[in-house]
Amino acid sequence: MTPSSPSAEPLLAEEAAARLCPEAVAGLYPGGGGGNSRLYRVEGQSGGRYALKHYPRFAHDRRDRLDTEWRALSFLAEAGEEAVPRPLARAAAAGFALYSWIEGGPVGPAGEADLAEAAAFAGRLHALTRHPAAAALPLASEACLAPAAVLDQVDRRLERLEQAAAPQPALAALLADELRPWRARVGAWLTAAAAAAGIDPARPLAETARTLSPSDFGFHNALRRPGGGLVFLDFEYFGWDDPVKLLADFILHPGMGLPPAQAERFLALAVPHYGGDAALARRLRISLPLYTLRWSLIVLNEFLPERWQGRAFAGLTAERGAILDRQAAKARALLARLPSLLMDEPR
Repeated sequence: MTPSSPSAEPLLAEEAAARLCPEAVAGLYPGGGGGNSRLYRVEGQSGGRYALKHYPRFAHDRRDRLDTEWRALSFLAEAGEEAVPRPLARAAAAGFALYSWIEGGPVGPAGEADLAEAAAFAGRLHALTRHPAAAALPLASEACLAPAAVLDQVDRRLERLEQAAAPQPALAALLADELRPWRARVGAWLTAAAAAAGIDPARPLAETARTLSPSDFGFHNALRRPGGGLVFLDFEYFGWDDPVKLLADFILHPGMGLPPAQAERFLALAVPHYGGDAALARRLRISLPLYTLRWSLIVLNEFLPERWQGRAFAGLTAERGAILDRQAAKARALLARLPSLLMDEPR
């Protein structure tokens, strides 16, 4: 399936709601969406509320995000996890799924209790690695099971951006003058740091040390319930991964902007949940510069023509030039963290 036109989208959503809702539909209301999906609130005639999510497929991204999220939330529901939506029904061919509606709003400024709740949720996911059904779950999207795999992703992202940079002089200059030099420096640092720590950067992490990860984990994908407590959303890329990636992505994600003190506090709360992984802290120190560089490229995705298609589908139609300037500033802010990270020589 390909993304529907804006004029066809409401009709498709109405048809999906009527098909999937367990009661007659009284109303259907747009509820926003992520970068590649659209969400609706469904009101039932008997008073029920439901979340209808549309997952279009794009030519540049063939991942089955609906199936991944459905399997993830079904697994978590079976395991008794309550801090996530419940899957109710789906129409896979049409690209729609129906979930329980979660009353709540943005997390807002995070406090100590929020950091503890996020760390505890990560810990519960890790405990579920021992669940009998966990073995059938896939790798997380863009899983990084070795430090060298992070650099491989960096290289692929750099190459794709360079292909798109010819008609975009500002992007071309950013890549050539800043990102390419940092890629060389971080690569050399990884070689030296891994040797000093006695780590083979290309060796995949043992299965026993892996965790289950939402792969886009953070307060940007959470709601605060009216009575308190958080609910975690967006499991389109869920699966097995290195705990280091979950931790690094949480503290680096530009959508949250965690202050350094809160990032350190989250790590202090979360790392003990992976107590059986004695080498985790060392891998985290080695990998943080790599993930910082990776994120500096992820925030430049808006420069890719095909990625703008997904943003337009989700209704994110702000002026493109302003968005690109903002994303370039985010990339430079991430690069500015690298000098201090490269001073932390692992031992």
